[in-house]
Amino acid sequence: MKPLYVVKVGSATLDRGDIHAELAELVGRGARVLLVAGGAVGIERHYAAIGRAMPELRLANGDAVRYCPPEEMAHLVDAYERVTLPGVEQGLRELGVSVFTAVAARGGLVAGRANRPLKAVGASGKATVVRDHRAGVPTEVDTVRLNALLDAYDVVCLSPPVRDEAGGAPLNVDADVLAAALSNALDADHLRLVTGTAGLLTDPKDPASTLRHAHPGEAGQYAGGRMRQKVRAAELALDGAADVAITGPHTMADPSGWTRFWRTPAPEPDLTLLGRAVGVPSVSGDERELAAYLVQWCAEHGIEARIDEAGNLVATRGDGIRRLLLLGHLDTVPHRWPVEWRGGELHGRGSVDAKGSLVNFLQVLAEAEVPEDGQLRVVGAVEEEISSSKGAFHARDHYPADAVVIGEPSGARKLTLGYFGLFKLRVTAEVASGHSAGMDAVSAPDALIRVLEDIRGSVEKEASDALSAVIDIRCETGPASHRAVGVLNFRVPPLADLAALKDAALGHVREGVAVEVLRATPGHAGPRTTPLVKAFTRAFGQADIRPTYVVKKGTSDMNTLATTWRDVPMVAYGPGDSALDHTDVEHLTAEDHRLARTVLADAVRRWFEGGAR
Repeated sequence: MKPLYVVKVGSATLDRGDIHAELAELVGRGARVLLVAGGAVGIERHYAAIGRAMPELRLANGDAVRYCPPEEMAHLVDAYERVTLPGVEQGLRELGVSVFTAVAARGGLVAGRANRPLKAVGASGKATVVRDHRAGVPTEVDTVRLNALLDAYDVVCLSPPVRDEAGGAPLNVDADVLAAALSNALDADHLRLVTGTAGLLTDPKDPASTLRHAHPGEAGQYAGGRMRQKVRAAELALDGAADVAITGPHTMADPSGWTRFWRTPAPEPDLTLLGRAVGVPSVSGDERELAAYLVQWCAEHGIEARIDEAGNLVATRGDGIRRLLLLGHLDTVPHRWPVEWRGGELHGRGSVDAKGSLVNFLQVLAEAEVPEDGQLRVVGAVEEEISSSKGAFHARDHYPADAVVIGEPSGARKLTLGYFGLFKLRVTAEVASGHSAGMDAVSAPDALIRVLEDIRGSVEKEASDALSAVIDIRCETGPASHRAVGVLNFRVPPLADLAALKDAALGHVREGVAVEVLRATPGHAGPRTTPLVKAFTRAFGQADIRPTYVVKKGTSDMNTLATTWRDVPMVAYGPGDSALDHTDVEHLTAEDHRLARTVLADAVRRWFEGGAR
C-alpha cells in the first residue's frame, strides 16, 4: 500500500506556487496525496469579483470571524469552486499530476455537525447570540469513495464546506481541523499543516523561535489567531497514527521550520529518541520521513549524516582504516497504531523490529570514542522487510567494513551468530477452461496445491531442516484457461546447497506448470571465535550476563551482505522479544533497551581497543 500524506495548505501558500512542486515530488516518491485547500484569499477575491461585502462577526475576545448565514454559503462554495480549486488544478496539472478537486460537501464526501449558537458583539457593542451561523465540525468521512479517488488520481484536493448531517445549507469548517479529521478517518501516514511561519513560533516577533517538539497541551500557550486552529488540529490528529507537523514558511521542504507533535513524552530523557522514531510511520517504501528526522537528530548531535541514493540513513564518525558497520533498518511491516508508553513499555509498530536496535546504534554512535584510525558507521537500511532488500544491497556495494553488527532483536542477553537463508518460489498452475463438475476435472487451484506439495517434498529431501510455508495464493480466470499462482517460501539452513534446491524445484516444470525462483539468498552463520564475538562476550561479562548464542531461522540483512562479504565477521544484536515481531502486540521494554545499549557500547569500545585484529 502506498503511504498516504494529508497536506493542508492555505490559499496564501497555494498562491506562491512552490508547494505544487513539493506535492508533485511526493507523488513522484510513490505517495498518495490528499490535499486540503484553505480559501481565505480565494474567498476575498471572489467577493471582490461579485461586488459583495463579506460579512463578519466580532467576538467578545476581539477576534473577527467570517459570518456564514445560510444565504452566504452558496457564495462560499462558489469561491472555492471558481477560484481556489481551479488554481490547484492548474498548478498541479502543469506539473503532469492528475488531480480531482471538490468541496467536501459535494456528494457528502465529508459530513459535519453544526456548532452551538455563537455569542458575538453587535454593532452597538451589545452581546448577542447568533443562531444561523453555518459553522461546524467534521464528523463523518466517506472513506470508501475517497480511497477510490486516491487510487484513481495522483492528488485528491478537498476544501470546506462539508454537508450538514442534519440537512440544510452546508457547514463551513476549519480547513486544518478538516485535514485532521481526514487524516484520522483514512489512517494517513503523515499529516502536514503548512503555514506562513517556520512552524509554531514561541515568539511571534522572532521568525527563528520555532518550537521544535510539542506534546498535547504544550503548544497552545504559544498560539494566537489562526495558529490556534492549527494547534487544535495537530492535537486532534494525534488520535490517529500519522506523524504530525506544522511546517513552513509556506513549505514542507525545510525540517528546521517544523513543529513536530508527539503523542506522549518518554518516561525518561534517554528514551525520547526511541519513542519518536517509533512514532514516525515507516512501512517499507515509506522510510523517507523517518530517515529525514534521524538525519536532523544526528545534526543536532554533531554527527555527519545523510540519505543516500537508495534512501538509506548513513551516519558516520571517523574516517580511519578500521571500520565497524552497525547496519539496522528503517522500515516496518504494515498495520500501524498510535504509539503509546505504558509505564516502562513502548507499544508501537517497529518498536522491536527493529527501531529499538537502530536507535541504540545511533545513541552509541553519538557517545562512542572513535579512535583516529577508526570509523564507526550506522546505516539505517530501507526495504529490509520486503524481498528487494534494496538498502542492504546498496550498503553491501558501497560501505565496506571490517566487521558488522546487524540491528535485529533477540533480546539484550542473546547474540545472533547467523540466520537461515531464504528460498522463494512463484509457482503457476494453468488448466483449460471447463466446468469443475466435469468427469476427472482438475481445477487450477487443485493442480497448484498438488505441485506445491510435490516441490515442498523435493526441496526438503535436499535440505531436511528447511522450513516452508505457502505465503500467497491467487486465482485468475480467462476465456481459454484458469490459472492459480502461489508463492512458496522456504527458510533453509546455512549450509544448504541452493543450486541443488533450484534443480529440485525446477524439476517440476512441465506443461501447465511454471516455477520461478524469486529469491535464493543463502544462510550464513559465523563462528564464536571472531574478534567481534569476543568483544561482545567480554561486554556481556562486564554486564554480568551469561549470554546465549543463537542461529535464527528467519533472515536478515546479514544474509544479503554475506552473499559477497565472505570473510567479514558479522553478528546480530538488538533489544526486544523477537516473538513479538510483526504482531499487533509489539512492544519493547525500557529495561531491555537500555541493557542492550550498555552491552553494545562496551562491545564497540572493546572492538576498537584491539579486538579488531
